[in-house]
Amino acid sequence: MIKRDLIKSYAKINLSLDVLGRYKNNIHKIQSIISYINLHDKISIKSIKKPNHIIKFNGPFSKNLKNNTISKLLNILEKKNLIKKKYKIETRKNIPQKSGLGGGSMNAASILSYFIKNNIISISKNEIIKICNQIGSDVFLGLDRKNSILASNKKIKKFKTKIGLFVVLIKPKIGCSTKEIYRRVKKFSKKRIKISSKIFNVDSLKTEKNDLEEPAFNLYPNLRKLKIFLSNTDQVKFVRMTGSGSTIVAYFSNKKSAINALNLAKKNFKNYWSILSKTI
Repeated sequence: MIKRDLIKSYAKINLSLDVLGRYKNNIHKIQSIISYINLHDKISIKSIKKPNHIIKFNGPFSKNLKNNTISKLLNILEKKNLIKKKYKIETRKNIPQKSGLGGGSMNAASILSYFIKNNIISISKNEIIKICNQIGSDVFLGLDRKNSILASNKKIKKFKTKIGLFVVLIKPKIGCSTKEIYRRVKKFSKKRIKISSKIFNVDSLKTEKNDLEEPAFNLYPNLRKLKIFLSNTDQVKFVRMTGSGSTIVAYFSNKKSAINALNLAKKNFKNYWSILSKTI
C-alpha cells in the first residue's frame, strides 16, 4: 500500500498592508507585515499509478475550485519535468475563499514545500520563486511559516518572533475582488516599514494600517460596520482587515476576551462566518 502523507496548510494574515504605488506593468507596489494562524486546510497526498493526477476537495469551502492553485502547481512542475509520478491530493477546505487569508496560495506553498523537503524535487531558490510567482504573488511567503515583513523592494525578511495573540475572524458571505479593491486605491502611502522584530510588538502593530480597507469599505459598507463593532468589544487590542478582504480580524491578548467578542459577533452577525484562532 502506498503511503499517504498529511499536510497542514495554515492561513496567513496581513497585520498591515501599505500600497506604495505601481510598477510599470501596473502591478501595485506594496509592503506588508505578515503572520500565520492555526486555522488550516488539511491536505493528504500520495503517489498513484494512474495516467492523471487526482485532485479532490471537501469541507465547508470546497465549491467552485476547478481553477485551483494545486492543479496549477502540478502543471508547472510537470512542464518543467520536475515530477515524474502522478499524485492523488485531497484537501479539506476550512479556510474560506476570497477572504484575504491566502487559503489557495498556502495550499500550493504547502505542497511545494512538501516536495522540496522530501527530495521529490531539487531546484534553486530562484527557480522556486519563479514557480511561486506563476501561481500567485503571496505563494512564496507560505514556504516558511515565520512572521515576515514584505519590504517595498520585494525582499522578504523572516523573524522567529512570536506574537501570541488570539484572533477573532469574521467574514460576510461576500468575497472581495482583489483586482477591484486595488483598482479603487486612490492615494499611495509614503511610509516605509522599519525592518525589525520590534514591529511585531502589539503597541507597534496598533499603529499600523491596511490601505485596502477604505476602498473595500466603500465597495462593501457592511465591512466598515463589522470593523466598528469589533473595535468596540472589550479589551480588543486592534482590529484590521486582512489582505483585500473580506475577513475582518480582531486581536486579543487573552482568550476569554476573544471568546466573549466572538459570541457577541455571532449574535449580531448571524449569517457571517466566524471563528476563534491564534497566531502561530
